[in-house]
Amino acid sequence: MFDLISRYDDQILKAFWVTIQLTVVSGLAALVIGTIVAGLRVSPVPVARAVGTAYVTIFRNTPLTLIIVFCSLGLYTTMGWRLAPEGPNSVAQNNFRFAIVGLSIYTAAFVCESLRSGINTVPLGQSEAGRSLGFSFAQNLRLVVLPQAFRAVIAPLGSVFIALTKNSTIASAIGVAEAAHLMAGMVESEAVPLAIGAIFALGFVILTLPMGLLFGWLAKRYEVAR
Repeated sequence: MFDLISRYDDQILKAFWVTIQLTVVSGLAALVIGTIVAGLRVSPVPVARAVGTAYVTIFRNTPLTLIIVFCSLGLYTTMGWRLAPEGPNSVAQNNFRFAIVGLSIYTAAFVCESLRSGINTVPLGQSEAGRSLGFSFAQNLRLVVLPQAFRAVIAPLGSVFIALTKNSTIASAIGVAEAAHLMAGMVESEAVPLAIGAIFALGFVILTLPMGLLFGWLAKRYEVAR
């Protein structure tokens, strides 16, 4: 195991760096998209609620592999949509960015549902107080409801982002050189699959354990008193 680490140390670090990039960029994008969709889900406008519900229903129940493969083969290969300029690394860059798109829109559905549960914990009187001050729905949501909702769902959001870290391995399906892609290559080259699996399992524990501890601390630190 240690011999493998010494021989593949640079490649392992680069692969996990790609995994971290996928997680961070997709997590931020999913947070923005999920917040918008959560606003649609609780909107007083029926059409907006229908759009938000359709988004969550479609993407939460569609396999992530299918979404990412569709982004690469459907949007990029078949339809010619590009997210990176042409060049020697064009294919790799486009696949990386389409993996981010797939991870973001998929994870946003779960962010939305976590936020919606947090919105439901905000006392009705808070919203009524905002309306009595003349706030519009958007102002009420942004200034009164969402700040309390975010504080109530820090721990669930942490679980969503931990799941996103592990889901980033699906990007290997379109050739993104992250941890799972390297692991598959090492398994084909080396005759010690258990040791290779242990190395990458440890790597993901190192990534996700501090994240879980951080979100747990934040949840206690910013817990809303009821």
